[in-house]
Formats: sequence, structure tokens, C-alpha cells
Amino acid sequence: MAKKTTRAEENIQAVEEALGKTEQFIEDNQKPILIVVGVIVLIVLAFFGFQRFYLVPKEKSAQEQIFMAEYYFEIDSLDLALNGDGINPGFINIIDDYKFTLTANLAHYYAGIIYMKKEDYQTAIDFLEGFDGDDQIIGPMALGAIGDCYLQLDNPNAAVSYYLKAAEVSENEFTSPVFLMKAGWTYEILDEYSNAIKIYKKIKEDFPKSTEAREMEKYIARAEGKFNS
Repeated sequence: MAKKTTRAEENIQAVEEALGKTEQFIEDNQKPILIVVGVIVLIVLAFFGFQRFYLVPKEKSAQEQIFMAEYYFEIDSLDLALNGDGINPGFINIIDDYKFTLTANLAHYYAGIIYMKKEDYQTAIDFLEGFDGDDQIIGPMALGAIGDCYLQLDNPNAAVSYYLKAAEVSENEFTSPVFLMKAGWTYEILDEYSNAIKIYKKIKEDFPKSTEAREMEKYIARAEGKFNS
């Protein structure tokens, strides 16, 4: 009488067959597998080498170099902040000389704001879009500034899109109601009063302690009046 095979034995046999196939695959493809593993190891080593021997020293130097540009920015000496004073670098120099650093990233934001103040709105957008910020305040401010630039360029549709992004990217009591308010105003410019009403009600309900919420009844009533007229 043939011996009855149990489910456990079948599972063990299946595992052994799978292991055998894996071993055979490795034997048949040993050289390309080693090459792939070697490439991965080299990439990992190169990454950590880049971080330790290039990026860390560059970051330290960039932080030291940006000091005067930030000072000129604070006192509204925009050209000196942007291009330097002949001794100390400006934000443009920081961006060019310290690529991949967090400081160069921040310099994109400063440069964008300066060009916006100089009313060169498209250049401002280019620099602000080059800024990659996770900061809860600066990140939304950069997106909101892009919205301001598009509004100045008579592109309210793009403006409202960036205002909404600015409000949502890091929702908080400080920046979100500000940019929601700008989105509401821009919807009114577009004659999209139903959207404006939704935005104003969101400010009132979600950010009741904000400065903007204090006047929401007035804005809601105005937008509803225009919507129903």
C-alpha cells in the first residue's frame, strides 16, 4: 500500500523545490548577479562619500557665506543681497557655488522674493519654483508668493491654484487663512462666487481664531450677494 503524503510533507517538498530552483538560478547567473550587487554597493558608497566629503563641508561653508546676503536682504539692499558686494557673495552666487546644499535651496527663495519686489515676476517664479521647502512657514510662503506673481502677470487661474496649495501644504493658523483669503479674493476676480463662498466659510469654520476669520461674515455676505444677483 502506497504511503499517504501529508499536507505538511507536501509543503516541505514544495519549499525544497523552490530552494533548489533558486540555487540553480544563482549558479546559472552568478556573474551578472555579482555585477549588479557590486554596482549597488558602489552607488551606496558613492552616496555616503558624497554626503560626508562634499555635501557636509559645502553646507558649512555655504551657511557662513550667506550671512551678509541675508543682512542686505533684511535692510532692503536688494541688489547687494542678490549679487553680492564684491567681497561677500549674494544669493545668486550661493545658488551657483553651493549646489545641492540646503543653503542654496534657501537662496532660491530669497532670490525669488527679491525679483518679486523688483517686479520681475516671471524670474521670481523661476527662482521660487526652484525652492524645495518642507518648512511649515517658508514652504507655504514660497507657494503663496508664486500665486502673487501669477496674479500680477494677469493669470488669476494659476494664482488661485498656488494660493490653495500654499494653504494646504502645511495647514496651520498662521499661513493657511492668509492664502485661503487670497484664494477667495481671486475667485471673486474670476466671478466664481460659489467657490469664493466655500473658501470664506472654510476660513470661518476651520480657523475661527485667525485674524482673517473676524471679517468673514462680511466677505461671505458680499460674495453671496454677487452670486445671487
